[in-house]
Amino acid sequence: MKYNAFFLPIWKIFFLGMVIILSSLCTACSDDEDKIEEPDKKEEPEEIENSQTLLMYMPWSNNLTGFFKINIADMEDAIADGVLENERVLVYLATSAKQASLFELVYNAADGTCERKMVKEYEYEEPVYTTTEGIASILNDMKTYAPATRYSMTIGGHGLGWVPVQETRVLLPKASTTPSSSPIYHWEAKGPHMTRYFGGTNSTYQTNVTTLAEAIEKAGIIMEYILFDVCYMSTIEVAYDLRHVTRHLIASTSEVMAYGMPYKNMAQYLLGDIDYEGISQAFYNYYINYSLPCGTIATTITAELDSLATLVREINTHHKWDASLYKTLQHFDGYTPHIFLDYGDYVSKLCTDSLLLNRFNTQLECVVPSATRAHTPDFYSALNMIRTPIRTFCGLATSDPSFHQWATTKTETNWYKATH
Repeated sequence: MKYNAFFLPIWKIFFLGMVIILSSLCTACSDDEDKIEEPDKKEEPEEIENSQTLLMYMPWSNNLTGFFKINIADMEDAIADGVLENERVLVYLATSAKQASLFELVYNAADGTCERKMVKEYEYEEPVYTTTEGIASILNDMKTYAPATRYSMTIGGHGLGWVPVQETRVLLPKASTTPSSSPIYHWEAKGPHMTRYFGGTNSTYQTNVTTLAEAIEKAGIIMEYILFDVCYMSTIEVAYDLRHVTRHLIASTSEVMAYGMPYKNMAQYLLGDIDYEGISQAFYNYYINYSLPCGTIATTITAELDSLATLVREINTHHKWDASLYKTLQHFDGYTPHIFLDYGDYVSKLCTDSLLLNRFNTQLECVVPSATRAHTPDFYSALNMIRTPIRTFCGLATSDPSFHQWATTKTETNWYKATH
């Protein structure tokens, strides 16, 4: 029988219909199975990561404990005012030579106050906080409790710049504290105004800067900044020792008044979007109105130090220091002879090549930007109880031209070796 190709027998139409129906059913099942295997997932809220942890490190410093408590209270006031956003502030405070605690300063939104949350208490038989392992252990406790994308640190205590602890264990003979003599440390002076080694008044509780550098490296940290609330720590020798463990060094070329840094005023610049110019300005604004208006502060960018060292090595290769110019140098201490002298002033009198000196000054501006330096018209030393005018200030001191007996080991510093 003949038939038109457009028309199909009934049984073929039925067969094709069944195929289409089954195919659609299979497709529907396939879609349902896909939905079962990959159900809609609700997005988990991302955990907010702490952007910065600041450790206020206050090891045993004998007669400064009362001032440390004022510093902590000032930071608490700043936190109560809402300075924290995505940052955390921890405090390591030694209340005796063998006891210390680590606690966090926490903002209480309910009543707008700052509370202390205990993290850990320490008891020591020996002051391990002066050792590489001891400091590294404290830093690791900080990292464990308050991990962050970046870390920073303030350090309170007495200080004598880069001068190693073992040097000061050999004390010069005691004498009167008259302005004409300085055989004692500035922290031993008995004057009306008290100023702030890195550590206590006894070598047992003091820490070498190189030990601090080793501890930070051992803890696997590169600090965003280290702020030394300590005398004489803004020196080229200290900065060079710390260049691999901190991006910035904030410190004073002179003695720091016992009150220390004005943390309530500074906190907004120390946390969050760190403002080094703001830090220096807050320091200046506070101390220019202080009962004894004396103080210096500067921020060193440590990544620029190696380039400066290369230039200074070139200068030292072609120029020799004229010791007769020593008394013309800007100094920042009350010691006799002086230990800490302005670095820019020193090099300007060492180098007689104007082109080379210009290169030095350009690089020095990169190391210590002018905007991050500040000083009152005078500095004060508890040793001689004298306010001395500051006529030039580059932000960094040095002991390179010093012939004080405590500066004799300057040739062993990393900076001296890199530049001579």
